[in-house]
Amino acid sequence: MKDILQDVWMQRFDMATTGSTGLQSDPPPYQELGCQPRYFPPELVGTRDNAPQTLYSCYLIELNRFYYKRTQLQNIILALRTRLESDDEKLSFELNVEGGSWVGETVYIGDVGLSNEQILRCRRFQVTLLRVLFEHNLNTLDEALGGLNLVDGSAVIDYLLLPSMGPNDVPKIDWNIISSVLFSYEKPEHRHLYSCSRHGCRPMHTKNDLLFSCLLENSLVCTPHTGILYCITGISDKLDGMSIMKMGGRESSTYKEYYKKKNVELCFETEPLLNGKHIPKVQNYLSRGEARKAKDASVELPPELCEVIMSPVPIATFYSFSCVPSIMHRFESLLVASCLKRMCMHQCTRNVVVPTSTILEAITTNLCQEKDCMESLETLGDSFLKYATSQHLFKTYPNDQEGPLTAKREKMISNSQLYKLAYNRKIPGFIRDEQFDPKTWVGPGDCSLDSKLDEECVLTSGKLYSRGRRKMDNETIADVTEALIGAFLSTAGEMATLSFLKWLGLDIDFINAPIVGNLPVNAEQMVNIKRLESDSLLNYTFRDPSLLVEALTHGSYIPHGTQSYQRLEFLGDAVLDYAVTRHFYDQFPGLSPGCLTDLRSGSVNNTCYALSSVKAGLHNYILLSSTPLQSSIADFVNKIEQSSASSTFGWVLKTSFPRVVADIIESIAGAIYLDSGFKTDIVFEKIRPLLEPMVTPESLRPNPVKELTELCQKRKYRMKEPVVVRKDGEACTTIEVVANGGVHSCSSSARNQKTAKRLACKRMLELLESV
Repeated sequence: MKDILQDVWMQRFDMATTGSTGLQSDPPPYQELGCQPRYFPPELVGTRDNAPQTLYSCYLIELNRFYYKRTQLQNIILALRTRLESDDEKLSFELNVEGGSWVGETVYIGDVGLSNEQILRCRRFQVTLLRVLFEHNLNTLDEALGGLNLVDGSAVIDYLLLPSMGPNDVPKIDWNIISSVLFSYEKPEHRHLYSCSRHGCRPMHTKNDLLFSCLLENSLVCTPHTGILYCITGISDKLDGMSIMKMGGRESSTYKEYYKKKNVELCFETEPLLNGKHIPKVQNYLSRGEARKAKDASVELPPELCEVIMSPVPIATFYSFSCVPSIMHRFESLLVASCLKRMCMHQCTRNVVVPTSTILEAITTNLCQEKDCMESLETLGDSFLKYATSQHLFKTYPNDQEGPLTAKREKMISNSQLYKLAYNRKIPGFIRDEQFDPKTWVGPGDCSLDSKLDEECVLTSGKLYSRGRRKMDNETIADVTEALIGAFLSTAGEMATLSFLKWLGLDIDFINAPIVGNLPVNAEQMVNIKRLESDSLLNYTFRDPSLLVEALTHGSYIPHGTQSYQRLEFLGDAVLDYAVTRHFYDQFPGLSPGCLTDLRSGSVNNTCYALSSVKAGLHNYILLSSTPLQSSIADFVNKIEQSSASSTFGWVLKTSFPRVVADIIESIAGAIYLDSGFKTDIVFEKIRPLLEPMVTPESLRPNPVKELTELCQKRKYRMKEPVVVRKDGEACTTIEVVANGGVHSCSSSARNQKTAKRLACKRMLELLESV
């Protein structure tokens, strides 16, 4: 029955996505900035009503293991109108607080029924506390509290954030702190009309009335003459209005004299002063950068200048709730990612497991500046997509050469095509492409226009809401789609990834093997097969040696019954790209954003392949009939033999080279892939020795073009557009950078423009190091 209901929900979603006719709607043109929704999780949405009692599912946000300003934090209970799905009940979070990393999670602790009066009190408490934390004043509090009693049946952000008391295994709602918002001078128990049994408690003069000193400890107060809010942490019995203030410089005065200079007269100068703490600032604790350190200084306040706003409410409550916006933003993001996961896994087999955190990583762009972003998954997904489609096209079009196959692949998986597929599956609304700003965070109980929710569509999990719309670069949508492919691949494997691609709209035939026929050639008469298959070179024995001949045959050399290496190069390029990328992803888990991209680009490039080919002597086996090409290869080999290059990876090569020298690494990889029965692991095992030493995060420097661009951005240098002049068959590229009031220029020449630009940028980097 559950599966049938899921199918019905999915049909409804498809109708919402494609229309009742089943035809997909046309997305906006690629390269335009589309106005995309910003999805909000339905688990945090409810409707205001006057029900006598409401059942809440409670989750403990464990914070009491952490200390902030030497104060132990307080656990917080998150109360939701609905129970989370089983895989979402332990939502984790990681905060960067004052140079340290806090890693915590939520734990389901049970359900609780709350009366309408209790719910209103909880809402009043959280709205008051959050307004104080965000604004550090009470200017808009009355307006915010005025919307709590509105009941109109519309969808609103509705959950409760409540202080917790007791041990982690038996937590309870701290109603004493929640009731602090009900503090009033008018209540007899708050005034010095009754005796107080607490040891050492005494009456003290405040701005409005005499109060017990126990009510002043752990209270939120305002000093009306300044409008500043403080949290009182204790009473200083050794200081009063006649004590000498600690002031900078030689000047000294009593507290009474200090306030008199500010036109404030102390009338009860013999009363002990209160120890106050500043209200903490709400920060983005999800950012990769270190959080700003807040002031920890105490202030001494005459009680007669203080008006009590809330009591009792300890400073630990303020410190704990200052983390709430960051924690809840992370929970909102995880729940949105969970919605997307349920949506796109509908077509996958039932035993597929993809962690919600990995989906969140895939939909988080680098603009968010958080620890985990999509870049590594995007690189992995891009390599698999290229590999899967190349294999599919190689088999489907057996007579096409590299050019037509590449054109078909581009049309199939170009950014514009991925954007269209993602748009039709409503993926853009799930993407996170903005750095979290606590000032824009909308908490529960907020009745502003920013909190308005629109119902977007129906998913397998029910309703999905949108909170506003935002502009998004369509290329970002394509990149996130590749990252989602990487998310499935890294956690669930290739078959699950193909199911995801099919749901997306790319039905790739990956199971039926390509048909490979023997070429009518005598391979041993054309190349030294045994030498190439030896342990010192490929260490692989071909079942069909004609594949190796094809891999070494240049277009200028086409004897009877053979064809050039182009098709095998097309296939091998994709296979090797995927195999090497997967190796780096598995070998170096937890890479920083962009590091996997740098590793791949430093290893899977023509420069690397050309050096590897010459180092192994593979150029000696190329079948060609072009004297100029032979001369060019010999010239390149001579330059390499005279150079001091010890590695084949990266961008160390300072000369251009004939492309065929690099291409045969890819074509041989394609030949091994077909001959081995389409096994990428065997391809990597046999090609890897040719690429050794493999690059590592420690040994790789980025492409000089990228390195120079990032350096100019960091140091605010201005890099002009490169000037390219062709002379005597070479491209001369000149780079100019305006830095420190001067103009610096570097030029380099090479046969192709990319090499010349790379060499010019490398020289510029060396020049700027001495500036």
